[in-house]
Amino acid sequence: MTMTGLAVILLIIGIVLLLLGVFVAAAKFLLWIGIVIVVIAVIVWLMKYIRRST
Repeated sequence: MTMTGLAVILLIIGIVLLLLGVFVAAAKFLLWIGIVIVVIAVIVWLMKYIRRST
C-alpha cells in the first residue's frame, strides 16, 4: 500500500468520523424513537397473543 492510498483511507475515515460526530445528537434522538416503537410493537403483539389465547 502506498502512502497516497493510506492518506486517502485516512481522509475517508476522518470524514466519516466527522459526519458521525455531527449526527450523534440526531442518532440518539432516533435511537429513542426506535426504542419507543419497538416497545409499542411488543405491547400490540402481546395484546393480540393474549386475545387469541383466550
